[in-house]
Amino acid sequence: MSHDTTRSMPTPRRGGLIRRDLNGSVIVAIGLMHVLACAAVMPQLFTWSGLGIFLGMIWVSGGLGITLGFHRLLTHRSFRTPKWLEYLLTTCGCIAWQGSPVLWVGVHRLHHKHSDLPEDPHSPKHGFTWSHVLWTLHKRIDGIDGESAAKDLLRDPRQAWLHRYHWLPQLVFAAALIGVGWAVGGLMLGLSWFVWGVALRTVVVYHGTWFVNSATHTWGYRNYKDSGDESTNLWWVALLCFGEGWHNNHHAHPRSAAHGLRWFELDPTWMTIRLLGKVGLARDVRLPSKAQMPSAQPKAGAAPTVAEAASALIQVPAPSVAVSSNSES
Repeated sequence: MSHDTTRSMPTPRRGGLIRRDLNGSVIVAIGLMHVLACAAVMPQLFTWSGLGIFLGMIWVSGGLGITLGFHRLLTHRSFRTPKWLEYLLTTCGCIAWQGSPVLWVGVHRLHHKHSDLPEDPHSPKHGFTWSHVLWTLHKRIDGIDGESAAKDLLRDPRQAWLHRYHWLPQLVFAAALIGVGWAVGGLMLGLSWFVWGVALRTVVVYHGTWFVNSATHTWGYRNYKDSGDESTNLWWVALLCFGEGWHNNHHAHPRSAAHGLRWFELDPTWMTIRLLGKVGLARDVRLPSKAQMPSAQPKAGAAPTVAEAASALIQVPAPSVAVSSNSES
């Protein structure tokens, strides 16, 4: 994958905290979520129903919303869906409270364009903590204009509305949890549902997403040595993020709907796309050609090491969804 290395501006500032560019509202929101999440250790706020909501909403907001919706559908157009499903997935992503879908998509596209180069918004080359969280705390990052990189979404009136009011679905969901929980079992149940289903769930999804930026450009193995960046495949990030941890595969083939490309690389999001395809809700699904698969790469087709095989939980079946040939972006 090639990179645009033309330097039209001085090396952008990256790393640490750039005081004049800090975003106070984001710092307060992220900090408050972490403080409220700590309340989950209180025995009086633990309920089995709260735990169930926590687990379910990790999948809805992180798996369906961020991984399937924001990333594979909106950012890379790895597949197509009916518009009503696209808007539903985008709304699920907004419940993750990771900002506007337009900005999320635009920044991620710029990450691919400049991956691990000085212009990358969140490369670990500028510091692990920068790539993990510090970059999110700034109003602007030198050379990054997320809206300009996602103009296709802004041309859609419903996506433009979600861009403006991206904060609303999370607030409505939080209010509903407290209200319904209170009505069903009293105030403490409502608070339990909020702490587990909103605060702790949001923090867990935050760090799962952030580990894709930080950990999978730092540790792990590489199926594609010539991906043009420092991306890696890391099994525990794949488990946290529904298959996003096979990041070196993704950088080698950004438009592929499947990120797990070897038998032991578990990718629940690809399984979801296959299921959507079987019921007619996913079309134009993109995958690498046989010649682009890891098994066809020099030294990549050997049997997996013991460490690699141990990272697998189940074997992923060979893709069966009708696909079109992959093209890079």
